[in-house]
Amino acid sequence: MYDGHSVGVVVPAYNEEGHVGDVIETIPAYVDRVYVVDDASTDDTWTEIREHARRLNDPSVGSRSEDVEPIGPEAGGFIVEAEVGTDGGVTPGIMPIQHETNRGAGAAVKTGYAHALADDIDVVAVMDGDGQMDPDHLERIIDPVVAGDVTYAKGNRLRSGRDYEQMSRWRLFGNGLLTFLTRISSGYWDLSDPQNGFTAISNEGLRAIRFDRLYDQYGFLNHMLLALNVNREPIADVSHPAKYADETSGIQYSTFVPTLSILLARNFLERLVRSYLIRRFHPLIVCYVLGTLTLITGVVGGLYAVSTPAVDGFLGGMASITVGVLGGLLLTLGAWFDVSENEGLVRDVERPVTDPSDAGQRSRTLPGSIPDPIRDGGTVERTDLER
Repeated sequence: MYDGHSVGVVVPAYNEEGHVGDVIETIPAYVDRVYVVDDASTDDTWTEIREHARRLNDPSVGSRSEDVEPIGPEAGGFIVEAEVGTDGGVTPGIMPIQHETNRGAGAAVKTGYAHALADDIDVVAVMDGDGQMDPDHLERIIDPVVAGDVTYAKGNRLRSGRDYEQMSRWRLFGNGLLTFLTRISSGYWDLSDPQNGFTAISNEGLRAIRFDRLYDQYGFLNHMLLALNVNREPIADVSHPAKYADETSGIQYSTFVPTLSILLARNFLERLVRSYLIRRFHPLIVCYVLGTLTLITGVVGGLYAVSTPAVDGFLGGMASITVGVLGGLLLTLGAWFDVSENEGLVRDVERPVTDPSDAGQRSRTLPGSIPDPIRDGGTVERTDLER
């Protein structure tokens, strides 16, 4: 428990042999349950997960997520299925989960979310299995959610020079570009570092979104922000330093960049329709539509003017520039309306890290050891989300 709130941590892992075990071992003592999701790794990640879970788990800790139990429509209307075998017929505090096939980083997080909702965990955090998220900073991530100030909190490695001094220039450039595009797409105009997967969300916030419909791949985080913004949920940007070692990224940039660009454009259009047409009408829709059409007209007219005789080409070019400038002004006005509508939804959090040994109302629920499910005749944990 953490200040009277149960805390769960989802650890998605794909080919993280040599890293995921350290993540499991260093989960803070106040965490009630850990959902380690192996997304059909091709190395020994699953073996490493089970070995570390055996040494840390307590068979006296029960869990409702082991049962075949439907999740209500507010959480996506799917069914969570798990097969678990331990000595007492109970699920340990650290729950190994394995996908039968590789389904993507987002799908692994969604599997963990589904189990956390089945266990009615109050606050659900995510710490990737690559070890890039320092467990000493988990308190910083969950504090705004526990306090009830926000529904969702995410890490921010771009707050200051000290925070991102370990990031390469190429990574900084890519992160900065994605930050700009995600601000436009999501409506959270003050956020930074949108690809940061160090997050926490409240039980209520998770139930309020259709997270089973979110993107299964690396664009999951961006899609999550869209779902939260449509519900007008406040979020927190929590400063923490970057942490890199010898881990390698599983992102294939040749497919990731174009795929994410399309996803962000689609998210932007979906947000405009749901927030400013379906929920209520706002004139910024007119500004965006007319601005886009006018700008396109100006560009096409300018290209046509280049191919005409000198005099007509000059006049046509001036007209095209005028139309293009008008389109730009309309788009700027639409963006200004959008920024105003979403003002205050991002809370910037900067606070010192408290001493993890100062437990207060926090208590560890994962001591002791657990029997080996394979050794005792049980079945390996496996989860499949039926959509």
